[in-house]
Amino acid sequence: MDRLKATYLIETSASLEDAAAQLAGEQSSGTFVAVPGETEELKARFAARVESVTALESLPDPTLPGGREGKTYQRGEVVISWALENFGPNLSTIISTVQGNLYELKCFTGLKLIDLDFPPSLVDQFAGPRHGVEGTLRLAGAERGPLIGTIIKPSVGLSPADTAEVVRTLAEAGIDFVKDDELMANPPHSPFDERVDAVMRVLNDHADRTGKRVMYAFNTTDDLDAMLRHYDKIAESGNTCAMVSLNSVGVAGVKKLCEHGELTIHGHRNGWGMLTRHPLLGIEFPAYQKLWRLAGVDQLHVNGIANKFWEPDDSVVRSIGSCLAPMAGLQRVLPVVSSGQWGGQAFETWRRTHTTDLLYMAGGGVMAHPGGPAAGVTALRQAWAAAVEGKSLGDAAKEHAEFRQAVERFGDEASRRQLA
Repeated sequence: MDRLKATYLIETSASLEDAAAQLAGEQSSGTFVAVPGETEELKARFAARVESVTALESLPDPTLPGGREGKTYQRGEVVISWALENFGPNLSTIISTVQGNLYELKCFTGLKLIDLDFPPSLVDQFAGPRHGVEGTLRLAGAERGPLIGTIIKPSVGLSPADTAEVVRTLAEAGIDFVKDDELMANPPHSPFDERVDAVMRVLNDHADRTGKRVMYAFNTTDDLDAMLRHYDKIAESGNTCAMVSLNSVGVAGVKKLCEHGELTIHGHRNGWGMLTRHPLLGIEFPAYQKLWRLAGVDQLHVNGIANKFWEPDDSVVRSIGSCLAPMAGLQRVLPVVSSGQWGGQAFETWRRTHTTDLLYMAGGGVMAHPGGPAAGVTALRQAWAAAVEGKSLGDAAKEHAEFRQAVERFGDEASRRQLA
């Protein structure tokens, strides 16, 4: 029988086997005491099953509150599975199943969802990304990646007219992609419809003159009815992309937005650190991206190499790989590389991933380039071309004035030493 499998990292003062059994019971047919109707036949059909238990290290103290003195705490990896008839193709209930009350069970002083294994028979019941990697590239008018993008800053305060002027500068600079900040949705100082009208006058005019249609991700995040109105406004304007803050809206709202029409959906994961930063609590990105891929998101943030946040490079590389990994026939999700990026990180990003199927986002790396935004976009393209060709950062800086300026402006000491 096809079953959904979830892999967890757990910590417990109980035996790993007992803790895994409690998890399986809590998240299926078990209760803390047997009740009428909880028959052996029912449990055989609907109870979650412990598939494997692997012991890891032991510790003298608990990681999370709730542990007791004098206990030894064992860590381990456990795999739990569920029959598909427990939830069917109901993504919200699947999340309740694999991420529900188990985090509150007394026996756990650490628990993190590491990965999910969806059987093809379940995946087939979801449409998944409408456009994914290839569709996004096509809609942005690019034969190959990385797409070069940026974010409108300041995050808040710009009027629709101010925003349109920034977009005009970026379009003329040759940018592929521009997005609203996650803090900019439909505020009084920049109403959504007015912002769409102002920005799209610029981008439609630019497309008519040059043949290049810049993709703009307008932030639709709002109540559900408002989000759908925003989506329709974007589609009517001639644009091809809508942005949504995934964790703010929730999976049901995001799935509804993805299924509403033909736009490509840019999924912003703001709030992600709350879900994953603690090593023994929350969810890892390989599992997280599968849930949003089932919901239909086409583009998903993954942070970036040498980013400004806490996330280590190994985690970023794993996130990029998981977005591009096969998933039972669903389209791949385009990884959105961002957070303190400029051309200098292109070399390590390429070395670690060997892919250009990326949306490479640089805010200051474009707008604060000493030669202006056009030079910032050019420097990013120069860096990526050099990285793919196997050249070093120093080689690229010697060959290209724009990239050299970027190294001088944004590079760390090690990068600047390569200019000599």
